[in-house]
Amino acid sequence: MKQVVTAILGGGQGSRLAPLTRFRAKPAVPVAGKFRLIDIPISNSLHAGIDRIFVLTQFNSASMHRHISQTYRFDVFSGGFVNILAAEQSVANRDWYQGTADAVRQNLPRLMYMRPSEVLILSGDQLYLMSMRDFVGWHRDKEADLTVAVSAVPRDQASAFGLMKIESDGRIVDFVEKPTDPAEIDRLIVPAETMTRLGFEPLPDHCLASMGIYVFQPKVLQDLLDGTSAADFGHEVIPSAVPSHRVFAFGYAGYWRDIGTIPAFHEANIELARPVPPLDLYSSATPIYTHPRFLPGTKVDDCTVHQSLVCEGGVLSGARVSDSIIGIRAVVREGSIIEESVIMGANRYEWLSEEEGKPPIGIGSNCTIRRAIIDLDTRIGDGVELVNAEGVEEADHENYAIRGGIIVVPRGCTIPSGTVL
Repeated sequence: MKQVVTAILGGGQGSRLAPLTRFRAKPAVPVAGKFRLIDIPISNSLHAGIDRIFVLTQFNSASMHRHISQTYRFDVFSGGFVNILAAEQSVANRDWYQGTADAVRQNLPRLMYMRPSEVLILSGDQLYLMSMRDFVGWHRDKEADLTVAVSAVPRDQASAFGLMKIESDGRIVDFVEKPTDPAEIDRLIVPAETMTRLGFEPLPDHCLASMGIYVFQPKVLQDLLDGTSAADFGHEVIPSAVPSHRVFAFGYAGYWRDIGTIPAFHEANIELARPVPPLDLYSSATPIYTHPRFLPGTKVDDCTVHQSLVCEGGVLSGARVSDSIIGIRAVVREGSIIEESVIMGANRYEWLSEEEGKPPIGIGSNCTIRRAIIDLDTRIGDGVELVNAEGVEEADHENYAIRGGIIVVPRGCTIPSGTVL
């Protein structure tokens, strides 16, 4: 595993996750109260002993640079690193990354310089815990040129993914990116015995979907990218490789969420607050690594907290919290009600407002916040109601947005006292 190199795709502009991506790259968005999305693929890689990691990014990357530089510091004798490879102009190339494959192509010299045994390509905006040791081991056992991690999805969701047809030994013989023709989707439904062989339950009307996670032989990766204009792995590189190379599927039956939209992000966070969350955050064998903080425990005074995650450094006074995530340094004042919401918290404490005419950072008194995402360092005044009573699906305003019915207050914004949404 020490000879494997990981390349993490930092994502594009992240427009579907706006306004959370207004000031940050998508992989830098906080998740589960105290982590960043980028911590997930990095942790998955480190659990397998793979510690030569590159993160490829180009949009709003300053906060991710800061997080990675403050978090991932390796022993000087290990040789491990996590390096950011931001899009840059060179004598040979003056273009931004045009897609996932183009991002890797532009950085091939850096990846190949490490003389890797395999190149592991991960996505920076997914929530999962997977054994990369098993993934790479399967790739080696099959003597594959390229291996694609796959998950089983029901037919009614299949059009959102790259789908494949495989032989009994797991070799991929056909790959179609996001098909819309019902007949074509029907053709790619996987037989029950094949599902069982890959480790899935033999559910009817399911397809195998690409997770956007790959293992390449370095020479194969170079041959597929060099001298081509292919911009995307799913649309171009994988389909072109299937007829001419040994391309295999690796089945992953565990929890996996693609955090691509505001509703998906909200749902994934709320799932983690369940009594038995679908993703195990409590395993000592697979911890999620993140920036260490030296914060006191959360102070809870006369509150009711039901089925929620409450992170360190917060102060909750006379509040009622249910089915929610309360992030680091979050302040929720007396009489406030938080339901099915993600309160990301703050980067600093502010007990009295430092800005004239604005409430202090945190949630004010006697507020009601329901099905909302409140980003870092926001100021919610007293008596605010964020409940979307009119059921608006989409809206854009200066200090808030609504996406899929979820109210989002972007980082650093203020909602004045008495506001009702």
